[in-house]
Amino acid sequence: MNNFEKKDIEDSNSWPFVEAKKLLRERKLEIEKKGKIILQTGYGPSGLPHIGTFAEVARTSMIVNALNYISDLPKEIITFSDDMDGLRKIPENIPNQGLLKKNLYKPLTSVPDPFEKFNSFGEHNNNMLKNFLDKFKFRYNFMSSTKLYKTGFFNPSLKKILENYDEIVKIILPTLGKERQKTYCPFLPICPETGKVLEIPMLNIDKDKSEITFNNNGTKIKTSILDGKCKLQWKVDWAMRWYALDVDFEMYGKDLIESAILSTKIVNVLGKKKPSGFSYELFLDEKGEKISKSKGNGVTIEQWLKYASPESLSLFMYQNPKRAKKLYKEIVPKTVDDYLELLEKSKKQTGQQLLLNPLWHVHNSKIPSEENIMTFSMLLNLVQTSNASSEDVLWKFVKNYKKDISETSFPIFNQLMKYSISYFNEVVKKNKKFKKPNINEKNALNELVEKLEGCSPSMKPEEIQTIIYSVGKENGYANNLRDWFKLIYEVVFGEENGPRMGFFISFFGLAETINLIKDKID
Repeated sequence: MNNFEKKDIEDSNSWPFVEAKKLLRERKLEIEKKGKIILQTGYGPSGLPHIGTFAEVARTSMIVNALNYISDLPKEIITFSDDMDGLRKIPENIPNQGLLKKNLYKPLTSVPDPFEKFNSFGEHNNNMLKNFLDKFKFRYNFMSSTKLYKTGFFNPSLKKILENYDEIVKIILPTLGKERQKTYCPFLPICPETGKVLEIPMLNIDKDKSEITFNNNGTKIKTSILDGKCKLQWKVDWAMRWYALDVDFEMYGKDLIESAILSTKIVNVLGKKKPSGFSYELFLDEKGEKISKSKGNGVTIEQWLKYASPESLSLFMYQNPKRAKKLYKEIVPKTVDDYLELLEKSKKQTGQQLLLNPLWHVHNSKIPSEENIMTFSMLLNLVQTSNASSEDVLWKFVKNYKKDISETSFPIFNQLMKYSISYFNEVVKKNKKFKKPNINEKNALNELVEKLEGCSPSMKPEEIQTIIYSVGKENGYANNLRDWFKLIYEVVFGEENGPRMGFFISFFGLAETINLIKDKID
C-alpha cells in the first residue's frame, strides 16, 4: 500500500504532514537537545468525555504517524487530565446531582463519584477517557494533574512561577476586569478546612519558603505552594505544564487562541519557547450550538461506536479540522459512506494521491483492502424493508445476489451490518414519514409493479433501472425523473432520498420488492 518515494512525503500537503514538518522546524533545537518529541493533549474531566476530547488525541496521533516518516526520534503523546481543577458547575447529564452540589469547588479528584464506581468523579471520568482511547489502540502516556502536583513533580516549576510572580501577573492583569484585577493571584490555595479550591486575594509572598499568605474573608491562610497545597489558575497552569513537561506540540480549540497567546508569554518568562501549535474549529450540535461536556449535547463516544466503526469516527476527525462542523447522529451514514468511497479509491492510488487520502492517516498508513458491497445508506434501507433484527437476515439477501461472499472474507461489511441495525432502530425508525400517494401517483406505481412482475429474477441491475426510468417517463415524469424516484423513495422508504433502485431490487429480490410496493400503496 505504501507505494511512494521520499519526495512524495517531502512534498505532501496533507495537514498532518504540514504540521509535522512545521513542528520539526519550530522546535529543532529543543528536540535535538532532549532526543525525543513530546506532544500533549489536554482533558478537563469536569464532565463525561465527549468526541471533542477524542478529536485531540486522534488528530495528534495522525501527526505522530506523519512524524514517523520524517524523523527517527522517539515520540510521546501525553494525555494530560486537569483533574485538580475545582468543580465549578454541575453537568446536566450526571446522576446524583445533590451529591455533586455538596462538593462544588472541590478538586475533581476529591469529589465523590456520582456513579459510585470509583474513588472520585475525576477518577471516574479519567477512566472513561482511557477506556475509550484504548478501544482505538492509541499510544499515549496518561498524566494526572493531581498526581503531578501532590507528588512534587511540579514543585521546581511552581518555584519558577513564584520567582517570576510579578512579571507573570503583569501579563494576566490587562486581560481582566477592574474588580478582578484587585484580587487576582495565579495561585489557588486548597482550603485546609473545606478542601475547596479558593480564589482569594494574596496578602504576602515568601519566595524563600515557597509560601503565600491569602485573605480568606478576613482570615489569614498561610500555605505552601508545593506538594498540592495550591494549584495554578489555568492559563498559568497551561504555561507551567509546557515548561515542566517540555512540550513540543499541542493543538487546541479556536476558543483557546487568546489563552494560548497569554500562556506563550508566560512560558517565555520562565525561560522556554512555546510549543508548536495548531488551532482547530469547534464541533457544533444540530442546532449550531457549541458541543459542551456539561450539556451532553451532540453525539457521545458510545453512540458513535454503536452506530459506526471507530475508523469512520477518525475520518470525521481528519476532515477539515479548521472548519466548524456539525456533529450529530444524522451525519453518521454520510461519514460511513465517505469512508467506503475513500476505501475504494485507495486501491488505485499511489504516491502523492495515497498520502492525500484521509484513510492513509486514519489507518496509520495501513489501509485495509476489501471490496465495497453496498453503501451504508442502502444497507439501512435493506434493514427497513427486510425488517431485519439480525445480521443473518441481511446476509441472506446479500448472498442471494452475490454467491461468493462470506462473513469472514468481508469483515468491514459484516460489522457494517451490525451498525446498520442499531442505527436504523435507534435513529432512523422514529423519523420515518411515509407518503400516501394520490390517485395519479398510485396508478404510476401500480404500472411499475406490473412491469416488474414481467421481469426475470436474473435481470441485471442496469436493466431493471432502465425499466423504472421508462415507467416514470410514461407517467408524466419525463422532464423530471428526480421527482419520480423521490415518489418511490417517499412511498416505499419514508424518505426523500434512497438507493439506486435497480441495484436495490437485485439485492432485496424482485418478488420481495413487488410485495413491498404493493403493501405501501394498498
